[in-house]
Parts: sequence; structure tokens; C-alpha cells
Amino acid sequence: MTDDLAANYAKAYDNRIGFGKKPALILVDFVQAYFEPESPLYAGVDAALASALRIRAKAREKGLPVILTGVVLHPSGLDGGRFFQKAKPLACFTAGNPLGAWPKGLGPFPDEFVVSKQYPSAFFGTSLAPLLTSMGVDNVILTGLTTSGCVRASCVDAMSHGFITTVVRDACGDRHSAPHEANLFDMNAKYADVVSEAEILDFIAKL
Repeated sequence: MTDDLAANYAKAYDNRIGFGKKPALILVDFVQAYFEPESPLYAGVDAALASALRIRAKAREKGLPVILTGVVLHPSGLDGGRFFQKAKPLACFTAGNPLGAWPKGLGPFPDEFVVSKQYPSAFFGTSLAPLLTSMGVDNVILTGLTTSGCVRASCVDAMSHGFITTVVRDACGDRHSAPHEANLFDMNAKYADVVSEAEILDFIAKL
């Protein structure tokens, strides 16, 4: 990002919402496909997972709702529609494929929620929005994979559903730094506050 770009965007988008009173943590699509070197989706995002796990531990300590999402598709892929037709690596997420499993250290706890989805957004065609509303959540904290794909789509939909949306930079990852940084920049400009792991941990600790 150049100084000129930052200055240009600051004229229109230099605004921050802050946090809500009742946050929930969402871990978007942290599945084995992004960590297995032989997978077509391998992204080398171990640092993002490690960050998300630290945030999850603090969230659990404070009693925050925690929701994990993952793509689960029929073997035919028909329930993935045009998304499945366009993005060939989605075959990794057909039911029973080990690449769709949780990576080591992430398996959901009994009191956590798991939302299965077929499209990029964690909200599209799922029960996530009413689940959050039923718990009185006003602030969605997003972590996950990939920044330019399912995290961004979930971010836009979280904002569109009326939730204060917070994206944790360190706990998101992509297969290349360029789309990662570009999408963090754009989300921070228009849809969410993008914060560091240290900032979100400090916020949660004070709840």
C-alpha cells in the first residue's frame, strides 16, 4: 500500500466503529485443505491458525460464543452451484474428504457451534445470523481463511446483517500476501474494523 493510496482513502473512509457489547468469535473455514502441502488449496497459513487459537482460548475463558464454519458439499457438488463449477478446488470439501477435516488443535468443543456452508459467506443460506441474534450478539469477530474469499464474503454479510464487524488481521490468511493485504485494506475501509491480535485480546480480556 502506497502513502498516496492511504491518503486518498482517508479522505472518504477514515472511520472506525469500535467494538460491541456482546461479541462472538467466528473461525471461518480453518480446515485441513489449507494446511496439507499436497492440497490444491495449500496456503501455508499456520501462523493465522495459531493466532486464531490464542483468540479462541481467551474468548472461551470469557464465555464468548464461538462458532466454527466449514464448507461441506454433496459428492456431486450440485449444492455448491456455480461456486463449485468455477472453483475446482472445492472438490476438497465434498462430504468425507479428509481435506475438509479440522486441523490439529481446532476440533470444536461440545459447547461451540459448527455451521456448515456451501458458498463463500458464512451467512448465505445458513442459520448463522439468527443464531447470533438469538444470543444477543451485536459484534462479530472474524478470523479465518481465506482473507480474499470466505472471510471477505462473511465480513460483507455480517455488516449487511447489522452486526458490528471486526476482522483480526493476524488470524486471517491467504495463499499470497497481495490479495491478503488488499482485502484487509478494503474491508477496513468499507465494512469492518481490522485490528491486530493484541488489540482483540485486550478487548476480550476487559469484558
